[in-house]
Amino acid sequence: MKIAFVINQTHKETERFTTTLLALKAHQLGHAIYYIGLADFYYESAHIAAHVREVLPTQQITSAKQLMEVLRATAKTKMELEKMDVIWLRFDPVLDMVNRPWAASSALQFASLLKEKGVQVINDPDSLGRASNKLYLEGFDESIRPKTIVTRNYTDVVEFFEQQNRLIILKPLKGSGGKNVFLINKDNQQNLKQTVEAIARDGYVIGQEYLPEAAAGDIRFFLLNGEPVSINGKYAAVHRVQQGNEIRSNVHQGAKTQTAIISPELLLMVDKIKDKLIQDGMYFVGLDIVGDRIMEINVFSPGALCQTEEIVKEDFSALIIKNLEEKIRSARNSSGV
Repeated sequence: MKIAFVINQTHKETERFTTTLLALKAHQLGHAIYYIGLADFYYESAHIAAHVREVLPTQQITSAKQLMEVLRATAKTKMELEKMDVIWLRFDPVLDMVNRPWAASSALQFASLLKEKGVQVINDPDSLGRASNKLYLEGFDESIRPKTIVTRNYTDVVEFFEQQNRLIILKPLKGSGGKNVFLINKDNQQNLKQTVEAIARDGYVIGQEYLPEAAAGDIRFFLLNGEPVSINGKYAAVHRVQQGNEIRSNVHQGAKTQTAIISPELLLMVDKIKDKLIQDGMYFVGLDIVGDRIMEINVFSPGALCQTEEIVKEDFSALIIKNLEEKIRSARNSSGV
């Protein structure tokens, strides 16, 4: 297969990224891989191409580090994207929100055109356009998500703060990686106004109830076609534990990872969101789970699969790529190709 990964920029990718792991595994399984930056698309006379970095199956690559070195040393070549078997959207819109605000939306438009031409695009670009911020979670069963408000009005936040017994989490509506996430309580409530103002400079503010279980971190839990990713009864999930006084459980913010305990209750909660994820074409997602609530559904570029494989000791990336192979075979058979 020819698998193209759409990322922000090649030079910002690292060997520990989930995208790198998936690309390396696809290469090891005999597929050609291509990296496309958000600024690399090209359109002419109803044809969509891109300036891609290509790595062929014949190239000897044995590690994620080597893959990154090869990609960065590879010159871009223009290629028609209708020839690709899969376009895998693996970029983070937030990373370009300030310096390249046009980048993410443009990439989704090109991806939607490719989808219309019959190219397999994952996750579905039209649904991703509707899921470009944390409001996406609000479309799911109320029982699985925390109490939430979205506003830019300080008075609204104060009212919510009082309703939640002066203990809430504030963060940007459009954010990732744990950036600008704040715990506001009775001890630091004097900072509430300036915190709201700081977040609101870049858009809307989310206020969420604070769940006591968050003190023990969260669980990153991976789904494929709405189902838990699992091998030999072991789930692709990892418990992320924040360090010191840090409230954020993101690995990028220094959180440590350990074995996640997956309860029947957690699986029942995950089952409640399956149908909508499948309907929306969300092929590969990562959930952030605290206690009995899903705090976030990561649909663009869910990470921490490297840490998950290291802790669980299973080759989840191979399972994902093989599932993708079967998805493409089924699509070809149904279209008569």
